[in-house]
Amino acid sequence: MPRELLQTAALNLKKAVPLMLKHRIPTTPINYALWYTYVGEQNPALNQQLDTVIAYYNTCPPVSSELLYRQYVADPLELDVREMRQSLEAMVTELSQSLKDTNLDANEFQSRIDSNFAKLNRIEEETFSVEQVLELVRNLVKESDSIRSSTAFFTGQLQKAQTEIDALKLKLEQTEKDVLYDALTGCLNRRAFDTDFSGMLAQAPEGTCVILADIDHFKAFNDNYGHQLGDQVLRAVAKRLQEFCREGVKLYRFGGEEFAIIVPKSQLRIARQLAEAMRRGLEKLSLKDRRKDERIDNITASFGVAQWQEKQTGIQLIEKADKLLYEAKRLGRNRVMPISN
Repeated sequence: MPRELLQTAALNLKKAVPLMLKHRIPTTPINYALWYTYVGEQNPALNQQLDTVIAYYNTCPPVSSELLYRQYVADPLELDVREMRQSLEAMVTELSQSLKDTNLDANEFQSRIDSNFAKLNRIEEETFSVEQVLELVRNLVKESDSIRSSTAFFTGQLQKAQTEIDALKLKLEQTEKDVLYDALTGCLNRRAFDTDFSGMLAQAPEGTCVILADIDHFKAFNDNYGHQLGDQVLRAVAKRLQEFCREGVKLYRFGGEEFAIIVPKSQLRIARQLAEAMRRGLEKLSLKDRRKDERIDNITASFGVAQWQEKQTGIQLIEKADKLLYEAKRLGRNRVMPISN
């Protein structure tokens, strides 16, 4: 590498590291690459996106870092290779051990064969009974069966590995987006929530609020209209909730008919107002059941809102929001809890 490039690289690292420390960014290879590119100022779109994220969160949540890295920094081939490498490591270890075992068996077999052939060579020099000769032959057959079993096992392992590799190739045809997004609703999934949530509480927890929303009487939609319409309800609810997610607010499908919303750098009062706006927005939803030619306009949801408190764990914050959500259900559904801040 030319001296000028080395100097530029060193200068960029000196700029990147203090910024990462300032914004409490974990020192992972992906984050180093992302911030190295940022301070290099060669990609205005990346810098604009990252500046916006920092403004919302005072940090860059892990999922945001991953998505920005994929979009602006990473080679698409690298993304495939990284995922595939993780999946292959265990397979390689297993095959390596099988090969070692087979080699040990083969070496031991060779030693026994040599011993038996030495005995066979002595037949001409010494007097061996018919029974002794047959015993030598039986040993040869037995040990041949043993090595055959060992090599057959290893061949089976290789075939199993090939099957797994073929399955991996099919997986790699799926987009990287599938890892973080829910296939049905298109919003971020539970894995993305867990990553972002733990990252936010570790890096910039102050003012973090969580909203949990659960569709009311969702089982009735499936029972009365079928699962196809139930899926349609989930997609419509996700789309409507997403319309309210601005200025760093993120929507996740938490599981089943439940959604989670992370509101950064906020207050319980503001997060509760957002949940109330979402609740009113869902009341206006209307879908058509084409099979029965009916309009479905009774879609509502219940909400629980909680704000992070000092020394509170992530689990405790979720439990608080969940408790408030079920209190909203108990009081008649289609409402936001707490009633006020």
